[in-house]
Amino acid sequence: MKNIGKEKALQMLEQMIRVRRFEEGCLKSYQQKFITGFCHTYIGQEAVAVGAMAHLTPTDAYVTSYRCHAQGLIGGLTSREVMAEMFGKITGCVRGKGGSMHVFSKKNNYLGGHGIVGGQIPIGLGAAFALKYEEKEGVALTFFGDGASMQGTFHESLNLASLWDVPVIFICENNQYGMGTSNDRALANPQVSDFAAAYKMKGYEVDGMNLEASYKAFGEIIADCKKNSRPALVNVTTYRYQGHSVSDAGLYRTKDEVKCWKEKDPINSFYKSMEEQGWIDEEGYKALDKEMKAEVKDALDFAKESPWPPMDELTNHVYA
Repeated sequence: MKNIGKEKALQMLEQMIRVRRFEEGCLKSYQQKFITGFCHTYIGQEAVAVGAMAHLTPTDAYVTSYRCHAQGLIGGLTSREVMAEMFGKITGCVRGKGGSMHVFSKKNNYLGGHGIVGGQIPIGLGAAFALKYEEKEGVALTFFGDGASMQGTFHESLNLASLWDVPVIFICENNQYGMGTSNDRALANPQVSDFAAAYKMKGYEVDGMNLEASYKAFGEIIADCKKNSRPALVNVTTYRYQGHSVSDAGLYRTKDEVKCWKEKDPINSFYKSMEEQGWIDEEGYKALDKEMKAEVKDALDFAKESPWPPMDELTNHVYA
């Protein structure tokens, strides 16, 4: 913990709680039909994106799948901007056009959430290629789920990344299930990092339920990637507490399994570590949690009160 420092630790704890409370707000709003369509939450996986993105600089880029709310919040979008997008309002970060699966922010180099499984992986590769081509210092973080590792775009992107020596880090958020199919039923080798050897790049295994481990590992991986302009593949072991999407009851897994993973909760474990260091106490934690709940309530109120996009917005940003 001393390698992180109190100020950084408090910042990351706040980010994880913000994401958790925001996603809980999305769940409730979906049930109340304020949010419609698809909605995929990040509850349980907070330590992955928080630990990785803690090391990003303004020139770095990042892209992810349809489970994309967290990266937007961590990367600098406000809870109001993201929640309004969930509601399809003009005040959203994509002016109500993206919804839950397509959070995006040009100002933060967030290349968005993508609805096609594995569709974002070549985009992350392209962002890294642009950094190298334009001789800019930086790295592109490419988040995807374990199910996407079975897609052709995954293997094609790893091949080109290694061939061209581009600074991209492929981050497999291995939450044990591709929709409702467990890894052991779909992947010949669930340890996705093993694919790195086939493409002559470094492969890593990271505990995604432990923020301290995630932060330390990604700090080293990102530094190495920038220094050598070489890609890397990271398999991050994590778990989503909810179903694949809000409409998924998760009947394919047992209550005992979910309970077992929740005992490793990344927020609770990191808070306990901070408490041991004397950096926060129960009163301080409750105050921070209360602040994040108030922030999410404000975002929900803002989203509800915001106007819908006008009709002429339909043809705005259409190029073909």
